[in-house]
Amino acid sequence: MTTHGDELYLGNPKNIGNQLKYADKRGSPCAVIQGGDEKAKGEVQIKDLILGATLTAIKDRDEYLKKQAEAQFAVPEDKLVEEVRKLLDRHGIRWN
Repeated sequence: MTTHGDELYLGNPKNIGNQLKYADKRGSPCAVIQGGDEKAKGEVQIKDLILGATLTAIKDRDEYLKKQAEAQFAVPEDKLVEEVRKLLDRHGIRWN
């Protein structure tokens, strides 16, 4: 399930790719993902959609892998809000 503002993606919940494309198309700066593995660990994945969009332009493999690791990362559930706020700050996006 992907939300953007007051929108909700109701497509096939098993196709995460379509959900991420929808979030990107709607201008979402990030997506929060929690599958069964993450839930068992008490974690969520944060995907930086802004940084992720720049990855295709990177030709150097090592640089690509470094940026890819920055574009999606795991955090404990209780750090979710803090880490999303850091991501928004990094991109100069105001939040309240």
